[in-house]
Amino acid sequence: MSDFDWMQLLNPEFYITMSLGGVKVGLWIVLFIVFAETGLFAGFFLPGDSLLFLSGIYSRDLIENFAFIESDILNVVLLSTLIAIAGILGNMVGYWFGAKSGYYLYKKEDSFWFKKKYLIQSKDFFEKYGGKAIIFARFLPIVRTFAPIVAGIVTMDKKKFMFYNIVSSFLWSFVLIFSGHYLYGMFLDKFDVDLKKHIEVIVIGIILVSTLPVFLKFIKKVPKEQE
Repeated sequence: MSDFDWMQLLNPEFYITMSLGGVKVGLWIVLFIVFAETGLFAGFFLPGDSLLFLSGIYSRDLIENFAFIESDILNVVLLSTLIAIAGILGNMVGYWFGAKSGYYLYKKEDSFWFKKKYLIQSKDFFEKYGGKAIIFARFLPIVRTFAPIVAGIVTMDKKKFMFYNIVSSFLWSFVLIFSGHYLYGMFLDKFDVDLKKHIEVIVIGIILVSTLPVFLKFIKKVPKEQE
């Protein structure tokens, strides 16, 4: 353990390539992270978009211990489907938690694991976009963690919630995983660039792109709060 670098916990590649006792467990770690980030309010700090994109790059490594598939396309489809299901289940738990907890969360004091401002931002986002917020939230860090909880708090119709939950989860997983998988192949074949050697740049780029909408919204709100 003396050689362990705690900064690895911030690197999505660390989870994807993880092994225990010589057995690769990356797939199960990825599924748990997706479930936690979308279903547990403590999961807002976990890597989401970058994790899925990198999962597309490492799709063969992730899926090989679950099922051996010769077809490349079926391999990626299976991985995307498993992650989508984890996201659906996560949102269902988040909705249930919100419905049961109600406005208790608004009275809860801030801690390392919980920030009330994130919940309030998600509620405003949800009220503005309604059911579509579930889809938009999938692609926004922090917001996607609290969106299903807020949906439960405001008692959104369960059938409507499940429709947007399923659509958003499959859209999120398929878009990011397929993008990572096929962009990796394209850069390698056409430009002889191995994206696995530029993971840090990819992660930083995805984080900047995915957090930009949240950051811009925060900047717009600051002047109003100071008036």
